[in-house]
Amino acid sequence: MAESGSKRMWCSVPERLQLHVAMLALQFGYAGFHVVSRAALNMGISKLVFPVYRNIIALLLLLPFAYFIEKKDRPALNWNFVFHFFLLALIGITANQGFYLLGLDNTSPTFASAIQNSVPAITFLMAAIFGIEKVRWNRRDGLAKVAGTLFCVAGATVITLYQGPTIYRPAPHLQNTSSSTSLFGSLGLGDANGKSWALGCIYLIGHCLSWSGWLVMQAPVLKKYPARLSVTSYTCFFGLIQFLVIALIFERDAQAWVFHSGGEAFTILYAGVVASGIAFAVQIWCIDRGGPVFVAVYQPVQTLVVAIMSSIALGEEFYLGGIIGAVLIVVGLYLVLWGKSEEKKLAKEQLAIVSAPEHVPRPITSHSKTSLTQPLIPSSNENV
Repeated sequence: MAESGSKRMWCSVPERLQLHVAMLALQFGYAGFHVVSRAALNMGISKLVFPVYRNIIALLLLLPFAYFIEKKDRPALNWNFVFHFFLLALIGITANQGFYLLGLDNTSPTFASAIQNSVPAITFLMAAIFGIEKVRWNRRDGLAKVAGTLFCVAGATVITLYQGPTIYRPAPHLQNTSSSTSLFGSLGLGDANGKSWALGCIYLIGHCLSWSGWLVMQAPVLKKYPARLSVTSYTCFFGLIQFLVIALIFERDAQAWVFHSGGEAFTILYAGVVASGIAFAVQIWCIDRGGPVFVAVYQPVQTLVVAIMSSIALGEEFYLGGIIGAVLIVVGLYLVLWGKSEEKKLAKEQLAIVSAPEHVPRPITSHSKTSLTQPLIPSSNENV
C-alpha cells in the first residue's frame, strides 16, 4: 500500500520537475564517483584491477535489460559488428577509463570533472573534421559552436600549463578529518602533490578525446545496429576482455586482486552499480524525455558538487589556474549547447517551410527572408 501510494505521489509530480530532480540526483551520483575513484587510488587499488571489477559489475547489470528489452529489435551479429564493438570498447572503455584513472591519480577530482565539460566541444570538432557535422561560418549557431570549442581548448590549456597560487585551502580540522581512518581508510589527496599536474591534465585530455571519439564512432554504428543497450553491453564486454588481458600481463601482484577492506569493496561497488548502472539508466530516461542538450546543461553542476565533496572528504585545495580554466570550459560548453539548440530550431523552421502545402508562395517578411537564406540542415547531423 505504502509503495503504491508513493508511486502515485511521484506520478502526480510534473514531468519537468521529475527531470530536474533526476538530473540533480545524476550529477550527485557522478560527483560521488569522482571522489570515490580518488579514494580507491589513495587506498592503493590497482589502476588495472579497478576497471576490471567495475566493468564486470556494469556488464552483469546491463545484460538482462539488453537481452529482454531489445530481443526483437537486435539485428543478427556478424564479424563486421564484432570489429566495430571491439573498436568502440578500445576507445570508449579501455582508453577512456584508463586515461581517466591516470589523470585523476596525478590531479584531483574537481579538475577531472571540470575538464570533462569540454567533451561536447571536442565531439563537435571531431564530427566537423570527419564531415559528420558542417561548420556554418555565416550563421550564429555555427559561430557559437566554433567559439565554444575555442573556449574549451583555451580552458584545458590553462588548466594544463598554469597551476597558479592556492586560492582555497580547507580548514585544518577538515583536513584532519579527511586524513583520519574510517570506512575508506586515508582519504586525503595523498601524494598527488608529488606527481606531475601537467602530465595528469594531459591524461585527462586523452580521456576526453577518447570519450568524444567514442560518441562520434557510436553514431554510425547505432544506425546499422539500432539497439543502444545491446551496443553498450557488447562494448562493455569487449572493454572488460581488453582490461582483463592488460591486467593479467602487467599486474603481477596477486594481492592486487583481493579486497583488503570494506572501503575498497565499497568503491568498486559504487563505481559499478551507481556510476555504470543506475546513472546510465537515469541518463537514458532523461535524454529520452528531456533531450541531450537538457542533460548536458547540468554537467557543470557536477563540477560544483565534486568541488564541495572533495574539499570535505579529501581536503582538496583549489588553484587559480584550475579555476580560470574551469570557467573558460563551462563558458565554452554553454556556447556549444546554445549553438546546437539554435541549429535545431532553425532546422524545424526550414522543415516547416519546405513541407508547406503545395509550396504556396507567401509574402517574404524580414523573418521568413532570414530563414529562407539559410541552408537546410540535414536531420542526420542533429544527433551529434
